[in-house]
Amino acid sequence: MMQPAQCLAAASRVLREEAEALLDLIPAVGDNFVKACSLIYNCKGKVILTGVGKSGHIATKIASSFASTGTQSFFVQAAEAAHGDLGMIGTDDVVIAVSNSGESNELKVIIPILKRRSIPLIAICGNPNSSLATSADVFLSAHVKREACPLNLAPTSSTTAELALGDALMVALIEARGFTRDDFAKSHPGGALGRRLLVRCQDVMHQGEALPAVKLGETIEQTLIEMTEKGLGMVAVLNDDGTLAGIYTDGDLRRTLRRELSIKEPIDKVMTVNCVTARPEMLAAEALAVMQKKKISGLIVIGEDNRPLGAFNMHDLLRAGII
Repeated sequence: MMQPAQCLAAASRVLREEAEALLDLIPAVGDNFVKACSLIYNCKGKVILTGVGKSGHIATKIASSFASTGTQSFFVQAAEAAHGDLGMIGTDDVVIAVSNSGESNELKVIIPILKRRSIPLIAICGNPNSSLATSADVFLSAHVKREACPLNLAPTSSTTAELALGDALMVALIEARGFTRDDFAKSHPGGALGRRLLVRCQDVMHQGEALPAVKLGETIEQTLIEMTEKGLGMVAVLNDDGTLAGIYTDGDLRRTLRRELSIKEPIDKVMTVNCVTARPEMLAAEALAVMQKKKISGLIVIGEDNRPLGAFNMHDLLRAGII
């Protein structure tokens, strides 16, 4: 039976050895890395990742990272490439082959065809003297002294090195292209990141007849009826010209009860003036940060003319997946 101390010792050793392997790669990052970035940046077609085994899985992840950050990319399994999938690769494309040994038979088969068609080949490889490394237009060393596996057999440090080089290429290209948070969100519309970067206050607010509102001079009683019917825990209080005069919330109601005021009193006496508001184009995630900072549960959304356009609360943000 494995002992806890044994588990922790193994974890510490693996993390330390793999971290050291990554640090050893830094001196090797030089002109070839710049050439690889330039080939990808200037690629008129797509960036094709290929590999087999564990390195193939790493190549798949690199392709996915590229595709989500502005570099059109996909993965082609090397064995399938030799049986017809090479037709997916065009002369305007760039191929990145990932392999620790650089001697995989599947890669050896397709390398001559890529060279014959003058398709640029970038190798992320652990063996600088391998067939892959010496045939590539650009070689990026993913060499590690040993695997973190105690048998020095299972791909561990080597695949970490390959993945880190792929991430380094991706980040360099993000910076070169000026890729923005909005660009990133467009590639991730269905995930939490996309929602936080795309959803704006105008997308979650209640508007029109659903907007709780009363005018100055109306009573606390009328305001409570409006708050109850609309169910947002707040009511916008309007001037005669329709602009926002203040807000009345659940919190204001509790303070009103402590003052033992008649519900026939005008709302003007108990509303909050100079309230925090939001703009329709404001990101919902930014609005959430404001609400958390101010310790409030809802916001009125106003236009340039200070007229309320809508309102939303924490429940709306929760339904939209912002929280």
